[in-house]
Amino acid sequence: MAVVDPLVVIAAAIVIASGLIATGIVQQAIGAVGMGVIAEKPEKFGQVLFFFVIPETLWIIGFVLGLIILLQIL
Repeated sequence: MAVVDPLVVIAAAIVIASGLIATGIVQQAIGAVGMGVIAEKPEKFGQVLFFFVIPETLWIIGFVLGLIILLQIL
């Protein structure tokens, strides 16, 4: 097994954590606004759900970039 520099591990952890934190912040705002929209117009549920799920890509991107850094692919 290859020895990994501790700074590389910290960098990967920061990238993954920032993706997760950003997802939480964005979904908080979208969820609050989305509930207001659904209260006014229940037929917009599908559209609100779609906009609520889009930020999930942030943690996926953070996870993939963290793996790239950790495995030192680039």
